[in-house]
Amino acid sequence: MFKKILIANRGEIALRVIRACRELNIDTVSIHSEADEQAMHVKLADESICVGPSNAQLSYLNIPAIITAATITNVDAIHPGYGFLSENKRFAEIVEEHDFKFIGPKAVHIEMMGDKIQAKKMMIKNNIPIIPDEYNLDNTSKINDFIKKYHLPIIIKAANGGGGKGMRIITKNEDIEKSISAAKAESKKSFNDDKVYIEKLLNDPKHIEIQILADRFGNVLSLGERDCSIQRNHQKLIEECPSPILSDKQRKEISELCVQVVKSFKYEGLGTLEFLFENNKFYFMEMNTRLQVEHPVTEMVTGIDLVKEQIRVAFGEELKMKQNEIKFNGHAIECRINAEHPETFIPSPGTIRQYHQPGGPGIRVDSAIYQGYTISPHYDSMISKIISYGKNREESLSKIKKALEEYVIMGIDTNLQMHQKILNHSSFLSGEYNINFMSNFK
Repeated sequence: MFKKILIANRGEIALRVIRACRELNIDTVSIHSEADEQAMHVKLADESICVGPSNAQLSYLNIPAIITAATITNVDAIHPGYGFLSENKRFAEIVEEHDFKFIGPKAVHIEMMGDKIQAKKMMIKNNIPIIPDEYNLDNTSKINDFIKKYHLPIIIKAANGGGGKGMRIITKNEDIEKSISAAKAESKKSFNDDKVYIEKLLNDPKHIEIQILADRFGNVLSLGERDCSIQRNHQKLIEECPSPILSDKQRKEISELCVQVVKSFKYEGLGTLEFLFENNKFYFMEMNTRLQVEHPVTEMVTGIDLVKEQIRVAFGEELKMKQNEIKFNGHAIECRINAEHPETFIPSPGTIRQYHQPGGPGIRVDSAIYQGYTISPHYDSMISKIISYGKNREESLSKIKKALEEYVIMGIDTNLQMHQKILNHSSFLSGEYNINFMSNFK
């Protein structure tokens, strides 16, 4: 097994990887910016090293500094966490070029799935349904033909990005040209690539994703689905496993298709295939080639530590589990807690004056904050994740509601109360909510 791993990330996910490494008897190295000198992931790692100033471009995205830190500390491998450089093909290549193991898929697979157009072509080859789309946006007649066939509204998406960047919804013909130009400009700014495409806009779909795990020996497992339909500005807020609306037949069919496609291009590591689900049909959106923020709900229901399995697979071990040995028990729900104003959603950096974390059977909190810790304005506003587990959805829901009531974070604004309102909403309670839930939520 690896002797020492550098974690190229910060916050709760860095802490999560540190804990998995400890259980595997692997030493850890944390990197940090000047702003994160007092961060918990710095305190709990075996070693830590500053890689630059507060600006993420000069620290957590500073590849030369990260490679230098790995060299100085003599690590075996680098874990990218999620976000930052986790899906950066060039970073994965550079890590391997310097004789460190990148804990993730091969660079070629990061590149393949990072280009949504190429990813969708791969899915079509393997009989996975996609949303109708058109890539040739320089040809006006092609756009007009697409709209004539599928009708407005349509959506513009960045070919090499996510998180809502480079995305525009078109409801009127006269907005097409300016919307494409605006989407291209935003995509160029966000991802250094102005390639965009159009898709038919589904009206009220759910967002369902399938977690897979693969080793280098061709073994691929499906670890079930997550329902991630509660979103704001294309950012997930609440996730649950399993989905409250899928039948056993539906989840089995889509899981088998995902295993088939992942086997077809010899993928290795953790991966998540994301779908829109409407009128009992799945439509592929994208594949994330990394550990997901919402991985804990899968861990709670399967009993499988995804981070430890990810590390073992990267080391070259063969999966010890078979598909028929994986059992899905109970129900899990995750709420993402953000440091932001609950109504305006403006980020709320500042010092935490009082902090009390909920607990009890079936409650897990993944967080790196503590009393006296200062939330930096330089990074993402997510500061914590509460995960509940129960023998069924009703019990899991009851537990997470009580955990939210017990959670105390004073000194900054948070979205704790917003989560309480969502979990008591009739659409959430019924499980019939979709990705438009937050647009109509008051």
